[in-house]
Amino acid sequence: MPIKFEQVSHIYSDGTPFRYVALEDVNLEFEEGKFTAVIGQTGSGKSTLVQHLNALLLPTSGTVFVGDREIKAGVEPKGLKALRKKVGLVFQFPEYQLFEETVLKDVSFGPKNFGVSVKEAEEKASNALKMVGLSKEYEERSPLELSGGQKRRVAIAGILAMDPDILVLDEPTAGLDPQGALEMMRLFRDLNKIHGTTIIMVTHDMEQVFGFCDRVIVMENGKPRIHTTVDEFFRDSSRCVEMGILPPALIRMKDALKEKGFALDDTIRTLPVLAREIAKQVKKHG
Repeated sequence: MPIKFEQVSHIYSDGTPFRYVALEDVNLEFEEGKFTAVIGQTGSGKSTLVQHLNALLLPTSGTVFVGDREIKAGVEPKGLKALRKKVGLVFQFPEYQLFEETVLKDVSFGPKNFGVSVKEAEEKASNALKMVGLSKEYEERSPLELSGGQKRRVAIAGILAMDPDILVLDEPTAGLDPQGALEMMRLFRDLNKIHGTTIIMVTHDMEQVFGFCDRVIVMENGKPRIHTTVDEFFRDSSRCVEMGILPPALIRMKDALKEKGFALDDTIRTLPVLAREIAKQVKKHG
């Protein structure tokens, strides 16, 4: 399901003293079937960009193409229900998406809204809750009684229950402990690699970008400054530093070792592989 932005701008409060240009003449394509990270400083346009993908925000000018759908400035979009089934968006703040009496009702709301029977919707909801690490004992609890991390899991489950072709995530692991965040990222990776779901993730976490994503888009002042592969992006860590982005710990370690004279391949992406290469070179030059 191809995604393309063509000369897209978005202006908040246009015609008022509070006018703010969040996106400016954006031309951008997301690769189908890839896990793409959208990064950048606060206020760079990341969240505004992804909210155009299922028409939560509409372009002030330009056109967004999602599959065979066009979301065009000045034209009232039609068939939003079908679009939002294909493009699932998990907000940065999960409480915005939780409103039912119980967790099961909340997660099954989406499938039921798209015409699935109550029984099938609840089966989908149970499976989705299991995927995000919540057992059946949570199904009858009120979402309002959950911790922030549990709310995040329920919000994600509510989107997964609809089987979207494109999953859009805005800071999806905020509020989760490190182990919970790792489990969630592994789930997203499996959805992408095994099931072919296109995933677009807004994040500030460079460890997640380096460890799980295929491509990276850097937003700056409402425009994509860089769009490349993750390997290429992190090949030159000085570029990250220039943009105020802290490179992943492994990249920083490799840079420090290179300064000490170690010859390290750019393809080294895990600590065990790095450790073996260091040991080999130390032994050789012992």
